[in-house]
Amino acid sequence: MASCIFMKKNNWSKIVQTFSRRSGIYIIFFVSIFLLISVLTAVQPAYRFSSDMLSNWTKEMDSTIFYHLITMENRAYKQSFPEGEAEIPKLSGLFFELTSNVKPTDPRSLFGNEIPGFAIFDNKLLMASDNDFTHFPIESNPPLEEVLREREAVLTEEEEAEGEEETKEEIENEQTTGDRDVVFIYNTHNRESFLPHLPNETNPNAAMHGEINITKVSDRLAEGLEQKGIGTQVDKTDFGELLNELGMGYHQSYEVSRDVVAEAMAGNQEIQYMFDLHRDALRRDKTTQTIEGEDYAKILFVIGTGHPDYENNLKVATELHALIEEAYPGMSRGVYQKDGSGGNGIYNQDMADNALLIEFGGVDNTMEELYRSADALAEVFSEYYWDAEAVQSDQ
Repeated sequence: MASCIFMKKNNWSKIVQTFSRRSGIYIIFFVSIFLLISVLTAVQPAYRFSSDMLSNWTKEMDSTIFYHLITMENRAYKQSFPEGEAEIPKLSGLFFELTSNVKPTDPRSLFGNEIPGFAIFDNKLLMASDNDFTHFPIESNPPLEEVLREREAVLTEEEEAEGEEETKEEIENEQTTGDRDVVFIYNTHNRESFLPHLPNETNPNAAMHGEINITKVSDRLAEGLEQKGIGTQVDKTDFGELLNELGMGYHQSYEVSRDVVAEAMAGNQEIQYMFDLHRDALRRDKTTQTIEGEDYAKILFVIGTGHPDYENNLKVATELHALIEEAYPGMSRGVYQKDGSGGNGIYNQDMADNALLIEFGGVDNTMEELYRSADALAEVFSEYYWDAEAVQSDQ
């Protein structure tokens, strides 16, 4: 009898111990899940796990890894591998790449992490014509006092008359936005100017002026869009002066222009497209294209990929680039995708869809060439806009 009671107590003790162990495991599991969820929801949105983050991780992986995964389901795919390459890459190498961002087969990945400024070559350029890495845009970043310094600037009589002439043509388009301004144009670096109009200036980084600058190109583009029936609003803020008043540096230009964009969007619910026009610091051979005997200032679409919702902006820029190449071959330098490494990487393009930064020409282009390109872009964009409107009205 005593031995039976002892066995029952022993069994009961084992049951209690087993239950305690399992309960402890369950408690640890649920606490871990709770802590993981807390961490994921507490971090800033830019650092949360997302499909975009997963996409960036997989970009670092050897593409053959995914091909090998397919062959596990269908061995017939193995026949497409060249001899000697049928083995799956080593997991140790894959782990090394993912944890260090260094690819043993690509020395640039090491240099990009160690040499300041080298990471810019990891950005992407959907290139047109014979462009290469030397066609990457160069952004002037002089001290604010240099931006605001007074300089002599000149325009030829023809350029001045062409720029100031009010269009007298009535808009005869059947298509018109009426009283709605659907395009918003502004210039974050509004004082970016051009050396041919600054007779006493030779330094590309100092090509700045308070009046003869990129804003004239914005006005010209707006006039062209208005003639095509597309209502356009042009911002006239002098961001250089505003930065000076706020005690901020030139590198903070996008912070102040962001407020202007937000104000414009709040005051005009009809805005569908936003263009921030700039001037590149590249020289003439990289920023000029001759088309049917006339010189055009090349343009470049810059898309900030430093935020998760850049895809639609990229789609618009890519489509416009293709249309420009068809109508004016060589005028578009392509679409440049810029992340946050070594620069802004957002450019206020996270505030709305259809937001583009457009580089117009370079420091050596003339207003005549810039106006010519502005007219060409107005023509191409108007066709793009009205085609999109027709599609939406049919839906």
